[in-house]
Amino acid sequence: MKPWINRFERFVKLRKVETNNPEPNIAEVSPTDAAPAPETTTPAETLEGQLAAVIAERDQLAAEKAELGDRMLRARAEFDNARRRAERERSDYLQFAAMDLVREILPILDDFERALKVETADRDYAKGVELIYQRMADTVKRMGLEPIETEGKPFDPNLHQAVERVQTEDADDQTILGEYQRGYNFKGKLLRPAMVKVAVRP
Repeated sequence: MKPWINRFERFVKLRKVETNNPEPNIAEVSPTDAAPAPETTTPAETLEGQLAAVIAERDQLAAEKAELGDRMLRARAEFDNARRRAERERSDYLQFAAMDLVREILPILDDFERALKVETADRDYAKGVELIYQRMADTVKRMGLEPIETEGKPFDPNLHQAVERVQTEDADDQTILGEYQRGYNFKGKLLRPAMVKVAVRP
């Protein structure tokens, strides 16, 4: 017989043995070949744990977002307050600077008013002085200068300064009879009180 025929017969015999005894000998299986023990956690428990972790992370992110939003609102409010305060201080500074300038101009206006009361034969000269005075008065008026009314008004110590008191029955008590120096307000604030003559009942 040929050698390959002998090998074939031995292979067939081995297959017959395996077919007749399919179960392997458990004792012959080594511990390292045994399958690992199944996990005790079920898929449902794993999903619940993952869901709880996701919810906790979501809550933490929501809290951080709320905190950042609150900090942003506070920072914006502080910035707006600082900007308004700076604008107010700048406006006050400009207003007071303008007030000081107008206060320095008042004596010049007084001189022009006295010059206009002086009689002169040169009408062109008087007209020129009047035009200059009017232009200056209009300029400071646009800046916020307001003359204080005095003639026939009741005396107000907050606006007027009484330099003379005249006893008379021709006017009501504490009525202003005349003005020595005009007073002014600047943007609603007293810049200079008016010097006046006040009637007093005898």
